[in-house]
Amino acid sequence: MREARLSWLGLALALYGVMIGISAWRWRLLLRTQDLDAGLGWLTNSLLVATFFSNFLPSNIGGDVVRIADTVPIAGSKTVATTVILADRALGLLALLVVASSGAWLVHWEGVALPGTQLIGAGALGLATAGVLLLAVPGAAIRLLAPFARLKPGWMEERLARLDTALQRFRRQPGAVFLAFAGALVVQVVLVGFYLAVAYALGIRVPLGRGLVVVPVSLVVQMAPVSINGFGVREAVFSFYFAQFGFGVDAGVALSLVSAALIMLFSLSGGLLFLARRRGSRPSPAGDPA
Repeated sequence: MREARLSWLGLALALYGVMIGISAWRWRLLLRTQDLDAGLGWLTNSLLVATFFSNFLPSNIGGDVVRIADTVPIAGSKTVATTVILADRALGLLALLVVASSGAWLVHWEGVALPGTQLIGAGALGLATAGVLLLAVPGAAIRLLAPFARLKPGWMEERLARLDTALQRFRRQPGAVFLAFAGALVVQVVLVGFYLAVAYALGIRVPLGRGLVVVPVSLVVQMAPVSINGFGVREAVFSFYFAQFGFGVDAGVALSLVSAALIMLFSLSGGLLFLARRRGSRPSPAGDPA
């Protein structure tokens, strides 16, 4: 770690910034399917704040709470705001599994057998099937949730009606949803590039196929709220796969820790933006030329 090359670490930070920009564009695209809009600058600000909370709270659901809260003033509804963020999350998870499946196929083609790769492919297929069915028959989800309306009549029925409207709007714009998914794929590939740049900074020459497996799998595992910022869980995943690849556990731990440190360093910008919000300089969500 002491011999890390700063030029590669700088490239890694730049790639992470690119990932944030693409994520903001994808979020805006999903908002527009609901006849809503916000400036890219404002969405990027919100994403940076969300990244800060994701890195300093268990799992990364803290960032989702921030994004939902920031979407409510635009949508005028917590249900619609939550639906948009969950749709963005689902597309991101599907992209993770697709990228991991592609990496597993490449590694298998090279003659390296990895345990659990069939589950990754099955998960991607299952999630994709569920998404297609939800877009094709959005009313089915409402019917499945209808029994919950008995718990709080009136209030729950109103929320289900708003959810139905949001799903119908997604259905009417499948091209936008597919484009958002394509953006999610690009985000995951850029994230793999971020980790590979860190690996090169540490002198670890990780082939692309291996990176396409270990990075998405580690990100999926980190979603479980069992640790702060994924520490321990992430290192276990990297160590396991690096041992399979023949790089050594020490290389996996080093890559995991340095990558996490860079992401936390980057996310401090979101903490500063959050402090600015607290002082009354919160940016406007209105659309802007950017």
